[in-house]
Amino acid sequence: MTTELTVLAWGCVLALVHVFAAVIAKTMQYGSKWNMGSRDEALPPPNPLVGRLARAQANFFETFPVMIGAVLIVHAAGLANGWTGWGAILWLGARVAYLPIYALGIPGLRSLVFLVGVLGIALVLSPALT
Repeated sequence: MTTELTVLAWGCVLALVHVFAAVIAKTMQYGSKWNMGSRDEALPPPNPLVGRLARAQANFFETFPVMIGAVLIVHAAGLANGWTGWGAILWLGARVAYLPIYALGIPGLRSLVFLVGVLGIALVLSPALT
């Protein structure tokens, strides 16, 4: 299996980490009765950590499909190379770092790490655009 596809597999694991981190924090705030219920009731505003984890999760799921597409394009077209592999690794490393940085509320560093992830996607996609 190529580096890029391996990174996608780990990206799926990271997606689950995002989902569980957000729901665990939300359950800690609203309780297990809320978690196991229909979740129809209005809730008080989320505490800062719950809000940050929800936004980090949303951000991940906005960019993950782009990474999936980039990897599948270069893989299907036989364009994977050393740069696409490093781009995939760069993307994954940035996305792993992004979650705790966002959870801790470090805005400037969070934006920088996001851009590193975008650079990783660009490296993966670049052979398909030339």
